[in-house]
Amino acid sequence: MTLVTPSVVEPVPAPAPDLRAETSGDSAPIEALLDQAFGPGRFAKASERVREIAPLRRDLSFCAFEAGRLVGVVRQSEIAVGGRRMIFLGPLAVDTQARRLGTGAALVQAACAAAAQAGFGEVLLVGDPPYFERLGFSAQATGQIIMPGPVDPRRLLLRRLDGAAPEDAVVFQGAVTAP
Repeated sequence: MTLVTPSVVEPVPAPAPDLRAETSGDSAPIEALLDQAFGPGRFAKASERVREIAPLRRDLSFCAFEAGRLVGVVRQSEIAVGGRRMIFLGPLAVDTQARRLGTGAALVQAACAAAAQAGFGEVLLVGDPPYFERLGFSAQATGQIIMPGPVDPRRLLLRRLDGAAPEDAVVFQGAVTAP
């Protein structure tokens, strides 16, 4: 009697997407991805008011590509809060097929590393606390920051780029303005 055992095929992990700095040629696919991820309601958010006044920093913004197709983007703009220059991160969007593969986290980490390399000390964003807290963001230092529109204060998050713990952070205060 011969026993036949079925072969077990291990799933092959998807390759990590290629990350690179955003270029002006990426604008159309980025807008399509942002429309898919957020819909037309994205233009009504306070974060959009920030992006209307703050210059986009393509050199600090990143795109993720799989097989030449855009699957993720994180954009960053330069702002000031109470006269202190910092970076505003957002939007962050990942194609539904590339989610849960770490693409969003990789984009955020690349963006924060680029901001630190460019000499910025903090990155501010409006986002989901459980997701962004695991990436080093906290609401502990943002209670005195005034956004150009209503924002749930629990979703206004800041990451210190010098490695300081959130509880050691200075509480920033003032309106978000252009630098």
